[in-house]
Amino acid sequence: MTNDIYGPFPGGADFLHGLTDGQRARYEELGTNLEVVERRIADACAAAGRARDEVTLIVVTKTYPAEDTALLAGLGVTDVAENRDQDAAPKAEQCRNLPLDWHFVGQLQTNKVRSVVRYANHVHSVDRPRLAESLAAAVLKSERPELGCLVQVALDKAHGEGAHRAGVAPEDVARLADTIADTPGLRLDGVMTVAPLAGPLAGDPARAFDRLAEIATAVRTDHPAATMVSAGMSGDLEQAIAAGATHVRVGTAVLGVRSPLR
Repeated sequence: MTNDIYGPFPGGADFLHGLTDGQRARYEELGTNLEVVERRIADACAAAGRARDEVTLIVVTKTYPAEDTALLAGLGVTDVAENRDQDAAPKAEQCRNLPLDWHFVGQLQTNKVRSVVRYANHVHSVDRPRLAESLAAAVLKSERPELGCLVQVALDKAHGEGAHRAGVAPEDVARLADTIADTPGLRLDGVMTVAPLAGPLAGDPARAFDRLAEIATAVRTDHPAATMVSAGMSGDLEQAIAAGATHVRVGTAVLGVRSPLR
């Protein structure tokens, strides 16, 4: 490696000049993929009558190396997400000097919260009061700024499905949102979901995201600052944007098809 791509960089030609041939090829590949995704987001916003700046692209970098994260930063990506702390923590440490906003989007066990709060600015997967309490305790102990939290909504649980999946049933969202909002160290940012695999909304992301939009509106009635609606991935970002998503979480469409998880 001819330069430190994990530290501050000027971008543009100066950044490219310091890359190896392999890094430059990957940079160009990621750039091409990003252009396609950005065009999809722009087209979806136009179709929905929304401004492009209403939607934030979060690139999900799970299973890919820190080097790819650094190259994405060089391409102007500002928001990245991970779903496993054992991978995210060392990657975030390597990229600590880059201008990145880190999101944690995976199921989170309480024994990992102390690590996660060291690098994540947003946790999209809060699904129980005990997790909120643990996150708050870690935040207060670390003396870091408030941690943004989203309630993860499991839409299939409204129909008795997905009992073991992460997330809370729609009828329990308001209670958990209140808990987060009332907990020192935490900031209620909004709601998140993944298109359900079971129940009447399975296979119909448009209806699923419309239902999330209804839930998000109800949450904002009591918590007006909770404006984030995190929904949509590589295969369904258009439907999410049409339903009002403010953040889309895209991995494969930018980074490529992933190898099976270890």
